[in-house]
Amino acid sequence: MNHPRPLRPARTAARFPDRGMSTAEYAVGTVSAVAFAAVLYAILTSAEVRDALTRIVIDALQAAG
Repeated sequence: MNHPRPLRPARTAARFPDRGMSTAEYAVGTVSAVAFAAVLYAILTSAEVRDALTRIVIDALQAAG
């Protein structure tokens, strides 16, 4: 009598861990990176930050010479 062989899983978590990200993870990562870039852009282009950076550069140039 022919007995079918037991089915084996194609991959097991222990032997073949997931490598890389799935499409959904790429989407979430991309959206979060864009959101972070937008917040950073808003902060760095604000008048207060621009004035502070200008003061730092001027003070550094005056101290150097």
